[in-house]
Amino acid sequence: MAANLIIYGSPLSPFQRKVEAVMGVKELEYETKAVNLGNLPDWYNELNPLGSIPTLRDTDIAGDGSMGTIPDSSAMCAYLEKKYAKPALYPSDPFRYGRALWIEEFADTAMARAGGLGLFRPIAFALFSGKEPDLATARKTWIEDLPPLFDYLEGQLDGGEWFIGDRLTIADIAVACQMMQTDMLVGPPDAEKWPALVNLLNRMKAHAAFRANLGACEKILGKVMPEKYDLNV
Repeated sequence: MAANLIIYGSPLSPFQRKVEAVMGVKELEYETKAVNLGNLPDWYNELNPLGSIPTLRDTDIAGDGSMGTIPDSSAMCAYLEKKYAKPALYPSDPFRYGRALWIEEFADTAMARAGGLGLFRPIAFALFSGKEPDLATARKTWIEDLPPLFDYLEGQLDGGEWFIGDRLTIADIAVACQMMQTDMLVGPPDAEKWPALVNLLNRMKAHAAFRANLGACEKILGKVMPEKYDLNV
């Protein structure tokens, strides 16, 4: 039986990774369909007027057209939580729920801007285009722009394993997805400076919910990048 959930996008997107991880934790079957962000087809623009990836389709709602689709990753995850409530990834306590949404937003905006635009794009996009990576921009991001974000997140973990309470939530997934985006290219942050944050990253990398996405990313990046870059030198 075909899966009713379809993700249009690319496994290299940290936002698709977030949605795939939520599906993985909830043990949902889903299908992925590749979309070239550099040359979006007209049919995709009809589904997602922002021209971003990913987009989720639930064929239980509609099998074609824009009906049955949700374009934003946070909206997708919230939808999946409502439709498939167990295991819960959003706290039931109102304040903790708000905090989880805030950490998710911090990851999707501040971390995505720095790690995605400032590091992943200058390296990976250049390699995919057959160009030399812009290591100067990536190094500046790694040394100057990302550490304050790591400092904040380390403080929010406060020595614990999870951002909210004593279990996995959307906050942990969102942060881990953005950290994986840079880890794939340059490795993890300094564990001596940010021990709780690196511990979270390592546990999420080993989590079964991330296995399919990270495996796909490794295959794609392995074609253009034989080893990770050291931006600390």
